[in-house]
Amino acid sequence: MIRVESPIGVEQGNRADAARSASTVDQDEIVVRGRFLRIASIKDEEVRETEVLLRPESYVSKIRRENLGADVFTFSEPYPDAAPALPYPFELDNLAVIPITTFDDWWQNRMTQVTRKNVRRAGRRGVVTRIVALDEALAKQIKEIYDETPVRQGRPFWHYNKSLSEVFAANATYADQSEFICAYFENELIGFIRLVYVGPVATIMQVVSKNAHEDKRPTNALLAKAVERCVERKIRYLVYGRFVYGKNKNSPLTEFKRRNGFESATVRTYYVPLTTLGRVALRLKVHLGIKYFLPESLFYYLLNVRSWFYSRRLRAEAATAAH
Repeated sequence: MIRVESPIGVEQGNRADAARSASTVDQDEIVVRGRFLRIASIKDEEVRETEVLLRPESYVSKIRRENLGADVFTFSEPYPDAAPALPYPFELDNLAVIPITTFDDWWQNRMTQVTRKNVRRAGRRGVVTRIVALDEALAKQIKEIYDETPVRQGRPFWHYNKSLSEVFAANATYADQSEFICAYFENELIGFIRLVYVGPVATIMQVVSKNAHEDKRPTNALLAKAVERCVERKIRYLVYGRFVYGKNKNSPLTEFKRRNGFESATVRTYYVPLTTLGRVALRLKVHLGIKYFLPESLFYYLLNVRSWFYSRRLRAEAATAAH
């Protein structure tokens, strides 16, 4: 099963500087993020079988006793096995999901014609996909992809310029649940997907491709291989983060997911107040962030400004490096 999570991999960009490991509850590492409002959550909840939904009251009591320095504790219900609503405040959230039946069903009925052309184009232009075990050689190739650009999707890319040991360690977690699908062009790694399997669900924990080979459509080829692997392993659902992030219903990422056969699935995300500030914040919806309060037109404007700012900074840094 899977729970709704913060954006993963290429979607995630820069993790909050304020995030820190705080404690361990029932073998779950708890992290706390935020400055004014401190929100605690289970690290990598989306790929863990946690105890919180089996014994929510007991789990929340342990969270309260840990004195995490947090104002709110948040967790999400499992997908697809949603239980009756718990007695805590919650917000409806969404996941990007492909229900897996057969490869032909996905190919013929869920993808757009443009996407099918892109998968075929990848093959014609020499892209080859295969399953590869993580080792030092693969970690070096992944690092080359990470270091291609410090900015992805209009924001700093948090994997950029990591050491080889950091890259290996980050990709070696949940090794017994993980599988790497790699896309090659003339023996050069030009993209990869990391799948993490939990019960009937395969989660795309990362999907990153080289911008220099975008014309070869490696990401489309990787997703096609991911669906094929899910069919082979009798996985019921392929999940790729959220379908819609915030108010950005027409983002390029959402459109990309739509064209590749993903659909929106609704889940509950719970927010448990731990302090007076937490209770007030939940009442005022402050826990949803400033994006919740911005008019949609202003929200899109600020997204464009952010993208322009980081693109300009990237060009300036490249020019400086060239001299």
